[in-house]
Formats: sequence, C-alpha cells, structure tokens
Amino acid sequence: MISQNIESLFHEHCSPGNHANSDYFTLIKKLVGLKNSATPGSPELLQANEAITRAYVLVEDEIRTNTNPPSKEISFGTSGWRGIIGKDISLHSVSLVTQGIVAMYRNLDQDKTLAASLGVSSFSEAQQRGAVLGFDNRFGGELMAQRVIEVLTSNGITVHYAHEATTGTLSAAVLILEAAFSINLTPSHNPLEYAGFKFNAADAGPAASEITNRITENARQLVASGKTPTLNPNPTLVKQCDALGCWQELIARGATRHGLNYSEIIAAFHAAKDCVVAVDCVHGASRVHMRGLFGNKDSEHLLLFRDQPDPTFGGVAPEPSSTNMHQVMTTLQQRPEPLKLGVIIDPDADRIRFTDGTVEIDMNLFGGMAFHYLHEKKCKRGLVAKTVATSNFANAIAKGVHEEIFEPKVGFKEFKPVIGKALVCFEESDGISVVGHTPEKDAYIGLILALDMVLSLKKNLGEYLSEIQTEYGYYYPGKGGVEVSQQGKALLDTLAGLEKYGVGTVLDIGGETKKITEVISIDGIKMILEDNSWLMIRPSGTEPKVRFYVEARSEAGKEGLFAAAKGMLGEIGLL
Repeated sequence: MISQNIESLFHEHCSPGNHANSDYFTLIKKLVGLKNSATPGSPELLQANEAITRAYVLVEDEIRTNTNPPSKEISFGTSGWRGIIGKDISLHSVSLVTQGIVAMYRNLDQDKTLAASLGVSSFSEAQQRGAVLGFDNRFGGELMAQRVIEVLTSNGITVHYAHEATTGTLSAAVLILEAAFSINLTPSHNPLEYAGFKFNAADAGPAASEITNRITENARQLVASGKTPTLNPNPTLVKQCDALGCWQELIARGATRHGLNYSEIIAAFHAAKDCVVAVDCVHGASRVHMRGLFGNKDSEHLLLFRDQPDPTFGGVAPEPSSTNMHQVMTTLQQRPEPLKLGVIIDPDADRIRFTDGTVEIDMNLFGGMAFHYLHEKKCKRGLVAKTVATSNFANAIAKGVHEEIFEPKVGFKEFKPVIGKALVCFEESDGISVVGHTPEKDAYIGLILALDMVLSLKKNLGEYLSEIQTEYGYYYPGKGGVEVSQQGKALLDTLAGLEKYGVGTVLDIGGETKKITEVISIDGIKMILEDNSWLMIRPSGTEPKVRFYVEARSEAGKEGLFAAAKGMLGEIGLL
C-alpha cells in the first residue's frame, strides 16, 4: 500500500525531465509525513526513507543543472538572501551572487565608498585576508560551498573553509583569523525547502545596508547579462578552518570584558552532579559542535536531542518555539537533578530559547536576565541594547541600575553603534550577544551564559527570573499579525494614518481606558501606555502582512492590546 502511495505522490508532483514544473519539496514533505506515521523498524519506514532519498536525487540534479534566473529576484535583506533550493538557489545562482561579492571588492581599487563599511581598503587586501566559508545542514549545502570556493579561488581569494558550522562560530573565525569577510550558506530558521546566503564583512557582524544593496545590485546585473563566470579554481588557496576552535579562542579573549570564564564553566558543569543540561539541536549545525562545546567528555548529565543529520528536520518547523521545546521540557521534568537547564537552537545556531523544565523563557525575558546577571552578579558596567519590538523588562532593569538603553529598529545589524559598549545586545526573535564577543547573534554564548547563571547562583532560570521580576516588575510580551491587501509603499502610506494616535490619546484596552505616554516611530509605530504596557504595529518587509508586538502587565492583558491594534487598523481602512 505504501509503495502505491509513494508512486502516486511522485506522479503528482514530478514532471520527468522538467524541473521547472516539478514541486519536489511538497513531495518531500508528504514523504516525511509517511515516514513519521510508519512503525519504527518496519518495511514502510524503509520505503519512505528510500523515497525521500530518491526525491533528493532530483533536487540535486536541479541544483546542478538549473541555469535559469531565480524564480524570485535576488535580494539581500537583514539576514542575507533566501530562496527555494533548486528553484532560486542553484550552483548557477550561487556563482553569480559570489561573483557579485567579488566585483564589490574589485571595485574598491577605483571607488573607496564602501571601504569603511567593508573594513578592507583594496581588492588585494581582501584576497590576502580571505573569506571564512561554512554552511548549515540544508540539502546541497556542501555542494554549493564547493561552488563558492571555486569562484573565490578563481579570483585569487583565500578561503578559510569551516565546512558545516554555525553563524556564531563563523563570525568568531572572521575576528580570530582577521579575515576580510564570511559567507554562510544558511536560511537560518526557514523551512526545509529553503537555502540561504549570509554575508558578513570584516567586523564579523551583519552587513550594513549599503553593502547588501551593492551585492543585490551586482548579482542582479550578472543575472540580467546571462553570462556564466569562467572558473579556474586554485585549491592551494583553500585552508581548513576550525570554527569552533576560533569561537573558543574568542570567548577566552573576551573573558575580562564579559566575565564568562568558559573553561571554568565547562569544568564546573562536569564536576557538578546536581545539574543536567538538555540541548535540542533540531538536526541543525549545532549538532556538529555540541559535544566539543562541552569539552568532548562523556556525561550522563548532558542530553542531546535531534543531533543526527536530517535536512528534512523530521518534518518540523526548525525554530526555537514552544512546540519544539516540548521534548526538552518533558525530559527535564523527569530528571532527578535539582538544577536543570534546557535549550533549543535553530539550524544555524543564531537563535536560542531556554527552559528549566517548568518555565519556558524566550529572549524577551532572558535578555533582561542576562543584562541583570552581567551587571549585578559579574559587576560589569555598561548599557543594554534591545530592538524596539522587544520586552521592556530590560528597560525596567536598566532604569533601576542607572544604565542607558539603546533601542533601535528590528535587525541585529542595528546594534553596530553600541558594539563594545553594550553589555548585552538582544532581539525579540531569540538572538543575543554580549560585550567582548562577536557582534553577530550567537546561541552558544547564550547557552554558556545561562549555564554560568545556574551553576554560580545554584538556582534554576525560573527562580532567578522570579527574583528579578519581584524587584523590577512583571512583563508579558506577545506577537501576532494579520494579512492585508496592500504591500510596499501603498501599505506604508496607509499605515501613516496611525500618526493620529499621539501622546495623550486615550485608548480602550480590554474595557479599560489607558493614555499613550510615549510614541516611538523608528520602525513602525510603538505606543507606550501609562502602565508601561505597549503595542507596536509594523509592516512586514517581505509579505502583505502587518505584524503586532504587544506587552501587557498581566497575561490576560495581552488580548486587549491585540484587539486595540486590530481596531486601529480597521479605523485607517486596512481591515
């Protein structure tokens, strides 16, 4: 029966000899569904696995042979370029984007406009310092990385090749090796059908807009030309890179600044019999490092989940979420150790979420905890940086300890002005870094920081959070959104109608009247109310959607804020 189902699915979604008319990833998702419903060890499971492998053979052929322009025009955003494997991101399109990056550096010899942003003054300097290169667990990652190597070395650029690695470790490698830039083939937490292309310049942080705009422009011109770069690769320019080793060196160098003694923390963990750590890698790149991160020592107190390679992610959305956290939480609840730390990490390990088996803690709250810990327990001094859509929990702590707050628009690259000054930089979408570390968001530094909290305070994260909340207040963040009929400039023009909700405007929030005391308009519009609750409305940059971010002073209060946000959109004609 299952063999008939499999053949029916291939017939439905595949056009033999015609990749353009084939929908391989809908096929793969349905095959994963068959696999997940099969009995372990059964013939049906074997057949489903064989069918998934067969489907990926077709995807690989499309990656290799597709020379059409990407189905969606190349565009580098906050986190680089993302697209469908085979349809958008193929060896051909990867070649053109990489060549577009090379052209940007070649142009430095005539135009120094981007030199400061790139941290490199000439093409020859870029060639010598080289590029750090890695990929996550996505299908075809190694194949595409080889093409990047061919393009870069054909242009005389040294490549520090890290193979499968995480965003944070590649960023660390740029700093330790003093490389000119990095390329990471990852779409971060996007679903299994996506691949991606991240570029970081010599500062190792997310590239500034002027850089990503230039890469986009160059790549589009190469696509329009219809030309394929002539390659003459030089394998002698390829150097092997230990990305995790670079990360370990970087955290050791920064110890006096952030107060985290990595080697002592790991040693304390292995010596502690009262602490258990559970890590869910969701099949992503963190699985190749996790044992090394903990010193490559066997331990019954270190539990790893979904640490096998699987480009389908077992059929789940590969992101830190409450749904995906369930296995870690359930496991910790059954463990006897009094100190429990659980985390879930996304495929390129630039996002992380925490639990102690009882309480789930996302970055809205953990970011504030991290700032409090470094400032009050490690006695470090400095401001806190958080994106505008993030909880005001950290604001309350900063005000209480008399430190400044830097609150830019959404996007980790917006922290560039305070890198080296802010004790903690974090964003609502589970990304974090600390002073003295990489300017890129990094799940590993979040994990080590949380482990140090638990071991040194002898408290679980939930207990520590409760203590801070008792002193600085309780905050309940949430997010949502609605689809709208407009996008782009038309949507922005309509949203401009929200300007009428200024300071002093009284809103009905869940049957209570509350006055707007402050309006922040750096990224959409954020309205802060008199009880320090708030709601924020901003357009999606990629879809016809409007996103809501809210924060109430009670769990029940969130619904009133969501309703108020929708009511505002109705008043300006969007709903």
